[in-house]
Amino acid sequence: MDELREVTGTDLDDLTAFLTGADLTLSGLDAPEVALWIARDADGRIYASTGFEAGGDGRDVLLRSVAVRPDARRSGLGGRLAEYAVRRAAERGAERAWLFSRRSGPFWRKLGFAPADREEMARVLASTHQVRLFARTGQLAEEVAWSRRLG
Repeated sequence: MDELREVTGTDLDDLTAFLTGADLTLSGLDAPEVALWIARDADGRIYASTGFEAGGDGRDVLLRSVAVRPDARRSGLGGRLAEYAVRRAAERGAERAWLFSRRSGPFWRKLGFAPADREEMARVLASTHQVRLFARTGQLAEEVAWSRRLG
């Protein structure tokens, strides 16, 4: 996706605002194990984001921050963003992608993801910011896990 570029420190405030509007997790956005990409419109506003957070051994990744501004939805962009993050994770050696989604199951199914065991996900991705946050706040018990083999 030509319009995507890797997030730098100067993007973090804008990305935080964008992800807050999308009701997505903000924990660890600036951590080195979190890889994020954004697309900006002609006015410099973020209209799309995607990324992943690698687990301890790098074989498992947590997809996160896959979001599209409302006026850019229904164009297939969300699927392309997710596939971009999956491809980049596989290039870095990941074998399985995981994610949390309570609202978008049909979207993730179309991309080859299947419901997964939340406890297994929490175990293999215990070092990630999002899993630690969800475990600490009790949100983990409310989440729906999804996963897909890569490659």
